[in-house]
Amino acid sequence: MALLQNNKKTGMTCWHGITAVLFLLCSASAQAQQGRNYIAIVGSSTVYPFSTVVAERFGRGQVFRTPKVEATGSGGGLKAFCAGVGARFPDIANASRRIKASELALCQDNGVDAVLEVKVGYDGIVLANATGAPRVALTRTQLWLALAKNVPAADGSERLIANPYRRWIDIDPSLPDTEIEVLGPPPTSGTRDAFVELAMTGGCQGIDWIRDLQASNAPRFRAICQAVREDGHFVETGENDNLTVQKLRANPTALGILGFSFVDQNTDKVQGSVIDGFEPTFENIASGRYAVSRSLYFYVKRSHIGVIPGLDEFVAEFTSERAWGRDGYLAARGLIPMPIAERAEYLASVLALSPLYL
Repeated sequence: MALLQNNKKTGMTCWHGITAVLFLLCSASAQAQQGRNYIAIVGSSTVYPFSTVVAERFGRGQVFRTPKVEATGSGGGLKAFCAGVGARFPDIANASRRIKASELALCQDNGVDAVLEVKVGYDGIVLANATGAPRVALTRTQLWLALAKNVPAADGSERLIANPYRRWIDIDPSLPDTEIEVLGPPPTSGTRDAFVELAMTGGCQGIDWIRDLQASNAPRFRAICQAVREDGHFVETGENDNLTVQKLRANPTALGILGFSFVDQNTDKVQGSVIDGFEPTFENIASGRYAVSRSLYFYVKRSHIGVIPGLDEFVAEFTSERAWGRDGYLAARGLIPMPIAERAEYLASVLALSPLYL
């Protein structure tokens, strides 16, 4: 028979005796309450500034401690988030792309068996250069040709060769006669994942015979479209967007991959390039005209709600109209809000504590 046991140290009520799993989950929850009295957030450097603003406002209420927010990259954040339940593990993971099925499986393997997904809005991925330098205009196909590991041979045959392009003008006479140098995030970054999916894959679809592979040989299609060159023309600069900006200002001919919100907050230092005829603006991203845009998320451990002080209240603040709404304070920081119906859908899911299934 299951017994209802009250933990006098934590004030928590836990069921024991049903299964060993329930016992372990209850013990982990007790540990979480005993071991930490603040919210721990990790993950995407793109979501970081939005999460930080919410955390700072949340902490001003003086009821709960200000959450600790760390920018570790989407992949690294989700790995830490999915490593287990309890005070040693983060409560929330920010991500600039949706959680992968393999990551959700890792969560479940480690006892994180109920993950809440909150989509917070949209962001554009910007190819930026230093303010004062000529603004660059590219198509996604030109961008893919500049950064792909292998590209179609110039003889028109359906074969690939190692990327021979060293200068932008080598790709198209209308492009600048400057060396191809693009600074970007590492593979652990959600911005990198989204850039590869939206810009690189979207660009290689401009090559007819490669586009046809999507239906006939999807693995080869992905391998061709998503492999980034490794010969020095694409340079990994880590998760620190400020470091990328410093390098762009030091080298006005270089381009860097950044989130729109970051560029929008640093217009005195960097400017966005035109992609497929559209500038990366709030209006163009919100309308879908700017092609290189993505969704932003955060993920919450349901088992930590009611255990880590203030966790449910923090989620409520993030999903309030004053925060993520059309005229909310996050929009003023560069977040592209979701339509009202989509906000209502995600809010309902959060209120119901509905776990994610992929």
